[in-house]
Amino acid sequence: MFTVIMIMLAGICAGLLTKGRLATLIGRTITVLIWLLLFLLGLEVGGNPSVTGSIGSLGIEAFIMAVAGVSGSSVAAWALYKYVKVKEKKA
Repeated sequence: MFTVIMIMLAGICAGLLTKGRLATLIGRTITVLIWLLLFLLGLEVGGNPSVTGSIGSLGIEAFIMAVAGVSGSSVAAWALYKYVKVKEKKA
């Protein structure tokens, strides 16, 4: 934990010393590193037999959660719309 905090503090100090002179280079570097991390995450997930073996059930669960989320949000938005309309008519 101490190592992580020290690395963070070193990054803060480096950022204070450069004051944005390296912003474009750092931004591009961060973007490339994020792409690399996503690729490695996909490589790890693809190589895990327990994940790839249950991809069908994971897809069904994800679909059900997405439909439930959209439905719940739609019902809540409709109820809020009705509530606001009633308040406008009284005012």
